[in-house]
Amino acid sequence: MTMSDILLAAVLIVAVLIIAYFLLKNLAVLAVNAVLGLLFLVILNFFHVMQWVGRPDLGYSLATLVVCGVGGLPGVLVLVLLNIFGVTI
Repeated sequence: MTMSDILLAAVLIVAVLIIAYFLLKNLAVLAVNAVLGLLFLVILNFFHVMQWVGRPDLGYSLATLVVCGVGGLPGVLVLVLLNIFGVTI
């Protein structure tokens, strides 16, 4: 192995570590957002918040859980607004 091969390998290892760090950092934020979205959905249904505005609760269908899991808190807000305007998912 020459010195340039060792230098190239070291640069590649550092680049892979930096990319992995940013991916894991963003993954943690997305996971926290998904958990908060699902928790907020449970709280909305437990306290029957949608019935306060004259609408039925959101429920726990597969589509609702996917939107809350992927979208997090903004996903729950979208579901609430759609439910208020009469669109059910």
